[in-house]
Amino acid sequence: MRISIYGASGRVGTRLVSLILETPQLDLAGALVSPDSPRLGEPVGGGGLVYRPADSSINARADVMIDFSTPAASLTLQEMLGDSPMPVVIGTTGFTDEEKAQLVASARFRPMLVAENFAIGFESFVAAIAKLARREPQAGASVREVYHARKKRSPSGTSRRLARIVAEQAPPVDRFGEKEVPIIISRKGQTVGMNVVRFDLGSTEIEIGFTVHSLAAYAEGALSAARWLVEEAREPGLYTLQDMRKD
Repeated sequence: MRISIYGASGRVGTRLVSLILETPQLDLAGALVSPDSPRLGEPVGGGGLVYRPADSSINARADVMIDFSTPAASLTLQEMLGDSPMPVVIGTTGFTDEEKAQLVASARFRPMLVAENFAIGFESFVAAIAKLARREPQAGASVREVYHARKKRSPSGTSRRLARIVAEQAPPVDRFGEKEVPIIISRKGQTVGMNVVRFDLGSTEIEIGFTVHSLAAYAEGALSAARWLVEEAREPGLYTLQDMRKD
């Protein structure tokens, strides 16, 4: 399977490039970076491939694209792909509602799997949180996240999803008919990722956490999603990790 990485110089992109080069069954078709990347033109892994910006020729060089970039860059990628049927895995987060609508429009042409968190085991964690929120709807819930010091101090896509799931499982508690679940943000050193959901029951409390020890967890999950899209020959449309679990 030939894979192109869009955002190849980023934290997860770099790990994806390494994993593909280390895996005999996989071929790195492209290591795509922004036009102003300091890695532009450098050889990838000592081979003949170099880091380069994306262009219209990306349609013919890979079986699947994995995108860990930025929302603006991700939408630019979709424009370059046009009506190409090439599958795309998207780990980019931070899309606005309008940008998400643009992704939906692009999914008319190709299968696209989008997720906030590709780490192995994360979907099981989400399922446990949803079940607990249903069983204890009266609890006061909060979400806490800890990521590396360079990450923006705004809630991650992972934490926003967890807060949304908890709110959806419990009855509304404010006058606007929506339950607000606070997200507590911490940034510390080289922390890869930690998310904790706390349920305050008054005289007791329950905390459930999910910790990612290595960026390899995100990269491995994204590669599994890429294999699923390609090997199962998915029809055009927007997919999630829950769709993979159904199989």
